[in-house]
Amino acid sequence: MVINGRTDMASELRRRLCDGASMTELPGVRAREENLEGFPVTTVEILDGSGESLLGKPKGVYITMELPSRLTDRFSLAAELLAQLIRRCAGELPEHVFFAALGNPNITPDAIGSLTAEHLLVTRHLKQQSAGDFSAFRSTVLCRPGVLGTSGMESAGQIRALCDCVRPELVIAIDALAGADLQMLCRSVQICNTGIAPGSGVGNSREALNEETLGVPTLAIGVPTVVDASAFSDDPALRGMFVTPRAIDSQVRACAKLIGYGLNLALHEGITVEEIGELLG
Repeated sequence: MVINGRTDMASELRRRLCDGASMTELPGVRAREENLEGFPVTTVEILDGSGESLLGKPKGVYITMELPSRLTDRFSLAAELLAQLIRRCAGELPEHVFFAALGNPNITPDAIGSLTAEHLLVTRHLKQQSAGDFSAFRSTVLCRPGVLGTSGMESAGQIRALCDCVRPELVIAIDALAGADLQMLCRSVQICNTGIAPGSGVGNSREALNEETLGVPTLAIGVPTVVDASAFSDDPALRGMFVTPRAIDSQVRACAKLIGYGLNLALHEGITVEEIGELLG
């Protein structure tokens, strides 16, 4: 079921506009739908200002990968495909990468970033200590800035300060998103090369994380975990409330593991899913 609430998903915005206008293409927008290894993949490219105005998103590439209801049955294949899509969206990946694991770990639908951090290989210190032994790995660092309400600081400010210190060549932000398609909650992953405005999907937008604010190219990866409840009814009591799946705890953990493994596979060429599990302990 697709509703008309706010959504962070470019594929949903495009589909909503195309259905409403009975058209297959939109001005300033180019889209492609594929089936890769049995996974539906939609790529939306916002080409210019007209596309930005229509979708309300900055110019760039947005790739959505749909996931099966039982991710564990095809986890390795899904992780390998996600790695391919990350490389497609990012282009040539640099040597020094900064992970920004966003969100509130104490609120399950907002814990995607924090849980993903548990599955990421962090290597910068290892390469500094013994570069030869870790020559096959890219240099990666990780930050979990929390949220303004618990840290008293904007995530963007913390990340910008750390970028000035460690000087990465790419920032990858991981966060929960808002969706409009109930069937796609915790069943899709969006990758984009335009960065992210944390909290925008739930009407609590903070300072954006992107190349303009950080001075570094910024990739964003997210999973829709909530739907705006006010889209179901005109009842004012629903304003500011959000709907999330009953099995959100297990679903968020599964998606976080997938993103973590997908990033590891994308960045550290030649490594396998099994080896990642061994390295993470």
